[in-house]
Amino acid sequence: MNRLRLAFHFLMLAEGLGFLFLTASAPPNGAFFPAARPVRADAWKAPAAAHFGVRVVRAYPHDPEAFTQGLFYQDGYLYEGTGLYGKSSLRRIDLASGRIVRIRRLSAALFGEGIASCRNRIIQLTWRERVGFVYDLRTFRLLGRFPWEGEGWGITCDGRRLIASDGTDRLRLFDPDTHRPIGSLSVRDGDGRPVQRLNELEFVDGEIFANVWQSDRVARICPKTGRVAGWIHLPELERGPAGEGPNGIAYDARGKRLFITGKLWPRVYEVILTPLAGPPRRMETGGAAP
Repeated sequence: MNRLRLAFHFLMLAEGLGFLFLTASAPPNGAFFPAARPVRADAWKAPAAAHFGVRVVRAYPHDPEAFTQGLFYQDGYLYEGTGLYGKSSLRRIDLASGRIVRIRRLSAALFGEGIASCRNRIIQLTWRERVGFVYDLRTFRLLGRFPWEGEGWGITCDGRRLIASDGTDRLRLFDPDTHRPIGSLSVRDGDGRPVQRLNELEFVDGEIFANVWQSDRVARICPKTGRVAGWIHLPELERGPAGEGPNGIAYDARGKRLFITGKLWPRVYEVILTPLAGPPRRMETGGAAP
């Protein structure tokens, strides 16, 4: 093999391993550097089985006693649903200060779960109480309630359907007006294996982002096929002394900003995605309730 072909194959091998060879005369810290560059939150689309970490752009204050079960961003505010019996609530939050602008507390007999914004209304699920609630987006006035089969975990809206998780590998689809089931998705990874423990959900530019309970991973799911297009790994975000796993994803569609928080975390993080060469070591985060 001549020198030209040898050099070509060497460069292709380096690229395949996720590195870029720089031919500087005196490169700092060695000659190999990651080829991956940070990307904006809206530039997440990538080949199947892509892996991303995150880089924090800004950290915002968050109530460290909020057991976050649902999160979304709309019209300049964060909206948060919190859980635990006796502490469940629906909140509108000023992002910059963390101040609670409006709050509606649930009955002590209810364990609040995921929330979603859909058609100027807020939908909130409960864990095992088999009931969901509909509120006015602006006033939090209760507009109605509806029966819910099984456990409620996460919920989001793609503009046409409500998409809900129940801790399994299945995402259930509902009519946003009648709340009746209209279908389901079985979520599978790139090898065709079921992805269990799907929890808090957010619809992000045509894909479903799903926290995986008791892990530091977020799955990026195709809403048509249920196939996981990639993973976002969150092992290094500060969680505070009592913080559990990540369980809050919010997306500012207009500003193309992605926000991450978790149960009992002291901060909400605005992040950008950073491509990884491969999956990092998994970290299980524990937690007794979804």
